[in-house]
Amino acid sequence: MLSVSNVSMRYGAKVLFEEVSTAFTPGRRYGLTGPNGAGKSTFMKLLSGELEPQKGAVVRPRKLSVLSQDQFAFDAFKVIDTVIMGNKRLWAAMQERDAIYEKPEMTDEDGMKLGELEGIVGEEDGYTAETDAAILLQGLDIPDELHLRKMGELQGGQKVRVLLAQALFGHPQALLLDEPTNHLDLDSIHWLQDFMNQYDGVLVVISHDRHFLNSVCTHIADIDYETIITYTGSYDDMVVAKTQVRSQIESQNVQREKKISQLNEFIARFAAGTRSSQVQSRRKEVERLQVTELARSNIQRPFIKFDMKRPSGKHILELEKIEKAYDDKKVVRGFTASISRGEKIALMGRNGAGKTTLVNALLANSPTTPESELRVTSGYDGKFIDGGKVVWGHEALIGYFPQDMRALIDKGTTVLEWLHQWDPSASNEEIRGLLGMMLFQRDEATKSTDVLSGGEAARLLFCKLMLQKPNVLVLDEPTNHLDLESINALNIALQKYPGTVLLVTHDHDLIDEVATRIWHFESDHSITDFKGAYEEYQTVHA
Repeated sequence: MLSVSNVSMRYGAKVLFEEVSTAFTPGRRYGLTGPNGAGKSTFMKLLSGELEPQKGAVVRPRKLSVLSQDQFAFDAFKVIDTVIMGNKRLWAAMQERDAIYEKPEMTDEDGMKLGELEGIVGEEDGYTAETDAAILLQGLDIPDELHLRKMGELQGGQKVRVLLAQALFGHPQALLLDEPTNHLDLDSIHWLQDFMNQYDGVLVVISHDRHFLNSVCTHIADIDYETIITYTGSYDDMVVAKTQVRSQIESQNVQREKKISQLNEFIARFAAGTRSSQVQSRRKEVERLQVTELARSNIQRPFIKFDMKRPSGKHILELEKIEKAYDDKKVVRGFTASISRGEKIALMGRNGAGKTTLVNALLANSPTTPESELRVTSGYDGKFIDGGKVVWGHEALIGYFPQDMRALIDKGTTVLEWLHQWDPSASNEEIRGLLGMMLFQRDEATKSTDVLSGGEAARLLFCKLMLQKPNVLVLDEPTNHLDLESINALNIALQKYPGTVLLVTHDHDLIDEVATRIWHFESDHSITDFKGAYEEYQTVHA
C-alpha cells in the first residue's frame, strides 16, 4: 500500500496542498494531474521519500521504483547493468556474490554467505535478469549493440529511455513515473502503454500526454483547490466529473444565497417587533445555509489563435528527390512530394529517423526563414540536403517553432523587447495583450529572457507566431514543455488555422485530431506519404 495521511506542503504564502489523506491501491493506475506549479512533482517526491512532508506521514511499500531524473548518475556503468540496478536488492546481492567469487580462496563463511546470496538472486529472478532487461530496452528502442556500452556514450534521449527501463525492471510493488513519455517516439509510447496496462502494482504517473493518460489510467488524482481529489476513470472522465461537481456546488450556492437573502430581509423587517421567535428561527436557518466557500482553481487556460497576414498560393511546396546523409548514414532517401495550401502534415517515425533533418532542409530553402533561426536547428553539418530540390510556392510566409526553442530566444533582453522585434509596428498594448493570452502576468512583460522556464519559453514562441501571422507553420515537437491545458489550446488552434502545417510530434491526440496527411519515416530511410487522417493510416498500415 502507498498512502499519505494529513500531508501538507506550502512554500511561503503559496499553499500546494493542505491536510491531504489518500491511498493508492495495488492494481490501480493513477494519473497525477494539475496545472504547472500546482505541486505534482513535489507530491511525487513526497511519495518517493526524496522530500519529507512539512506535516503528516507517508507509508510506502518495500519495493518502490522511481523514474530517475538524473541523466548523468550512471555514466560509468554499462547500459544493461543500469537497468538491473532498478532492483536494488538483486543488484546488491549480485555485486556481493561476484566479489566473493573473485577471491583467490573462499572460507566456510564465504560459502555460507554465497548460499544466502544465491537465494536472494533466485527470489529476485536474477538468473534471467539480463534477458529481462534486454527485453525492456528493445521495447524502448535501445538496440542490442548499445546494451554493453557505457551510459556516458549514449545521447540524452537514449539515457532517458534506459532510466525508464530501470524504473520498470524487477516487478516493483509501486511505480512512480514523472513524465515517462518525454523523449519517446510514438512506437515506444504505445509499447509503454501496453506494458503499463499489464502491470499489477500501484502506478502513479505524471504526464502531459492526454492520450497516454486515457489509455493507461484507471483513476486520476487531481491536484487543485489546495487539495488532491481522486476520480474514477480516465483523464477525460475526470474533466467531465470535475466540471459537473463544480457546477453543482456553484448552482447550490446561488440557491442558498437567494434563500439567505430572503431570510435576512425577514429578520431586518421584524427583528424589533413581536415576532421574535420567528426571527430567531430564521437566524438559525441562515447559519445552517451558509454558502460553501469555493477554493480558487489553479488551472489557467491559455488562448492560442493563429491568423495569417495573407494567404499563400494554392501550391505551397514542391519536394523533388530529396537526399540527405550524415557521413555514411543515409537519413532521407529520394523523397518527392507536393503540398497544397491548407494541408496539415504530421511527420512521424522513430527518434533519429530524419524528421528534424527534413524540416531543416525545408527551412534552409525557404524565402522567409532568417539565418538566426536556421542556426538553432540540430544536426546541421554545413549543408541541409545532398541532392534534390525544395521549391516554395508564391507568397509563402513561414513561422517556425524549433525543437531547441531556447536557442531562438536571445539572452540579455526582456520578454516585451524580444517579442517586439518580430513586428516593430505593433504597439506595446497589442504585445501585452498577446502575452496575457499566453498567461504572462502584466509585470512579466519586463521579465528577463535569461530566466524563462521551459513552459514560459514555449508560450513566448507561440506569442511570436501569433504576432508574425504566417501562412505556413513548421512546428518541431512544440508540446515538450506544455501542460495539458496548453496542449489542448494548441490542438484547437491548429484545427482552426486556415494555413498549412508541418508538425513533428509524438502526441497521439494532436496527430489524430489535427493531421490531414501523414509522412511516416521508415527504417529503410524512405518516407511513406499517406493522404488521410491518422486513424485511416493506422487501418491501412495495421
